Amino acid sequence: MKFSSPAFQHEGTVPALYTCDGIDVNPPFTIEGAPEQARSLALVVDDPDAPRGDWVHWTVWNILPSTTRIEENAVPPGAVEGMTDFGKSGWGGPCPPAGVHRYQFNLYALDSTLSLSSAAKKRDLEHAMEGHVLAHAVLAGKYSRR
Repeated sequence: MKFSSPAFQHEGTVPALYTCDGIDVNPPFTIEGAPEQARSLALVVDDPDAPRGDWVHWTVWNILPSTTRIEENAVPPGAVEGMTDFGKSGWGGPCPPAGVHRYQFNLYALDSTLSLSSAAKKRDLEHAMEGHVLAHAVLAGKYSRR
């Protein structure tokens, strides 16, 4: 399975447009080669370089496995967004307090759909995915505030 973005290269810089310095919307993504057995996809975006440890920017699950594109500023039809460390559901773009931070965009193909409410956090999602991951792909980006 491959996960990429037309907005930035793997390990490249996330454009400011998608951060707190821009309009703070999710970038577009492309998904290729999800396993035929997949029943859903899940996406976790986090910053492992945050001062207090891992900072969750976006969680989305129950994405249809036939999805090949996630549009800019959009949630795939039928998908559920969970709580971020910003205290709300939905995209919260990169906004590091200082220095360059790495951002991990983790896409998972699952053998089931998940029964989680939009109040679920990353740890709830990870717990629900245990034993159901068929494939995993990572897109990495970085960002530094000006």
